[in-house]
Amino acid sequence: MVFSSPVRLWLLPNAVLSVALATWGALRYPHLPERIPRHIGVDGVDAWADKSIGSAFVLVFLYAGMTVLMTGCAELTLRVTPHDELPNAGPAPSAAARAGSSLLNRPSSRASARRIARALLLLNTCIGISFLAGCGMLWRSAPDPQVPTWLFAAMVLPLLVGVAATVVAAVGDRKR
Repeated sequence: MVFSSPVRLWLLPNAVLSVALATWGALRYPHLPERIPRHIGVDGVDAWADKSIGSAFVLVFLYAGMTVLMTGCAELTLRVTPHDELPNAGPAPSAAARAGSSLLNRPSSRASARRIARALLLLNTCIGISFLAGCGMLWRSAPDPQVPTWLFAAMVLPLLVGVAATVVAAVGDRKR
């Protein structure tokens, strides 16, 4: 991997969240009811699943997959040759000049690539925090169809923070 040490540190929260989710799930699994929520709608739980490893750990498995995907995207972002390191690069082209060009998807500098990679790993951490709230609902001891009012905000707000940080990093690169 070409992750620099500061970028590698941004993987740490993702690893901690993965271990925390898996450990919490393993501890809760024996105490789960025979039916667990499969889908939560606006009126509460509207679909149920029989207790199984797959149904109980769906969010843990999704987060593991997202972590691999986001880590791969961050790694690829760091491996792309930035615009300022291309032969005969000259000054960075304007957004209009880059339209339709492969330069549109290229970070403007190595520092910009690091910022974007960190933003992707932060987004993944925010996804993990959102899944943590979802697991709290999924792993309740009793099959209660009622959903706490705070759950929607607890799941959506971390996602909004992560997306905003990623957009700021990407848009900030385009202005340089």
